[in-house]
Amino acid sequence: MVLPDDLSKFEALREIIAKLRAPDGCPWDRKQTHASLRETFLQECYEVLESLDESDARKLREELGDLLLHIVLQAQIAEESGEFKIEEVIKGINEKLIRRHPHVFGTAQVKNAEEVLHNWQELKQAEKDKKGSNDSLIASVPKNLPALSYSQEIQRRVAQVGFDWENDRGVIEKLAEEVGEFQRAATGKEKADEFGDIMFTMANIARRQGIELEVALREANQKFYKRFTYMEAVCKKRGIKLGDLSFDEQNLLWDEAKEKTEK
Repeated sequence: MVLPDDLSKFEALREIIAKLRAPDGCPWDRKQTHASLRETFLQECYEVLESLDESDARKLREELGDLLLHIVLQAQIAEESGEFKIEEVIKGINEKLIRRHPHVFGTAQVKNAEEVLHNWQELKQAEKDKKGSNDSLIASVPKNLPALSYSQEIQRRVAQVGFDWENDRGVIEKLAEEVGEFQRAATGKEKADEFGDIMFTMANIARRQGIELEVALREANQKFYKRFTYMEAVCKKRGIKLGDLSFDEQNLLWDEAKEKTEK
């Protein structure tokens, strides 16, 4: 195969992937199917999120490339089996963007971003009605999303049709109610059920405050990682074992880690 002249072109990526899938191409690429790529595709999505969390533009560029590879590879597999072509994917999303943004490509008027989201859902539902679909408003939310993201998204969807608390106070009161039910739970199953309700309500509070719960929790995890690994490093440097310290001593070291890692 003669390599494409300009590797910055989208068509060059298509040609390379088609060659990898050809009979004389790469054995690994040739054996891949839609299903076999699921896990690595999800992994690439998380790596993109990690680069965003780190505000690392170089890493983001690289991870977006890996994600684009998966998209084009999936499209190539689909084309070989007669399912669809990448042009149909591109045309479909372009048509949707134009259709769902009548305030940009048409004459509709909107006041703010919230109204844009509301109109998006109305247009989406109108398209479903036109197709005769009886699917629920929340049926299209992928069920294999991380549980926190799924919870926040379905609550966001139903809020757009008015199924929501009038103010934050009502949600806070609901949280207190759920905590009380958790405290009164007698069995392990009851405790798990009530704890799930607490998490669901917390997701609702985060949504109302404009907090992306997955992002917030990932950042909290990273913060804990930095602090705890600092504690381990200090103990190693001082020739002591972290597990031999008393609870109060560990807390003092935690405070030190908190101060040092936030500088």
